[in-house]
Amino acid sequence: MYQTILLAVDINDLPESGHVAEAAVRMAKGEGATLHVVNVIPGSGMAMVGSFLGPDQANAIQTEARDRLAAWASEVIPVDLLGKLKVTQGTIYHEIIKAAQDLGAEAIVVGAHRPALKDYLVGPNAARVVRHAPKTVLVVR
Repeated sequence: MYQTILLAVDINDLPESGHVAEAAVRMAKGEGATLHVVNVIPGSGMAMVGSFLGPDQANAIQTEARDRLAAWASEVIPVDLLGKLKVTQGTIYHEIIKAAQDLGAEAIVVGAHRPALKDYLVGPNAARVVRHAPKTVLVVR
């Protein structure tokens, strides 16, 4: 049913992403699918902040995130299932959906934390992915 699955993880909360990855690996094994992994670095939100950091700092942040993601993925995801690793920057839910489209993923796996009061008002990124993605989304709690 699924040939390509995208797993979205937060590089800053990898211990919490373990059970989400386990669910994605089980799903990929059961489907005989390739499992791609994406991490989104939140955008700075203001051009002033981005210009203050400069391109060297932005490149260093992306390089560190790629290295951490690769090390984590090599420990958690079997090599025969692992597809591409992608680190991107921007609005989290938008970048997850864009990565799924770019990779041709038929399903997205995201984790959800226990909601805080603000999440009921604004909605967490997982809920936004569910609302906006034109494909199957599995939310792992």
